[in-house]
Amino acid sequence: MHEKADQGKCQSGDMKITIGGLPGSGTTTSARLIERNLGFKHIYAGMIFREIAEEKGMSLEEFSRYAEENREIDELVDRKQKELSEKYENCIVEGRVAAYFVDADLKIWLTAPFEVRVKRVANREKKSFEEAKEKIEIREKSERSRYKEFYDIDMDDLSVYDLIINTDKWEPAGVYKIIEKAIEVKK
Repeated sequence: MHEKADQGKCQSGDMKITIGGLPGSGTTTSARLIERNLGFKHIYAGMIFREIAEEKGMSLEEFSRYAEENREIDELVDRKQKELSEKYENCIVEGRVAAYFVDADLKIWLTAPFEVRVKRVANREKKSFEEAKEKIEIREKSERSRYKEFYDIDMDDLSVYDLIINTDKWEPAGVYKIIEKAIEVKK
């Protein structure tokens, strides 16, 4: 017998969700809560990207710069996300541009002020505030450039999203409750 997450079954019926946000906005935390509480399969673009970087023996920053010059990296990650999302009845696809590639019933964008996001990343990665700030700035600049050049996606245009949540206003459990209610209402 398969586990609930592997079957992609949940009490609310079939649903595909995308969740995006800039580093430190809470996408992984929220996606994991959805996975754990509703049994959705969690598909994570960042993990796919990190796995490829590791295979190539590069840091995340080095690999981001490499990806700027090699469009096939982003295309591979996006294609793999889309393919995986099609395998599950209920899934949460986490990635900054997943909403553009996955046929989702609910598209969510999480946001938080820059300073808040930097503090979260610094705490999570056990780095200084300045080190986390520099890494985030480099990463966001790289991603914005790639998404614009490769796909003509403007990261500041949030019109593709159904729900935008400022995660600085609620604890993770509160953000999850908002998302859970949106799932319920969407059904």
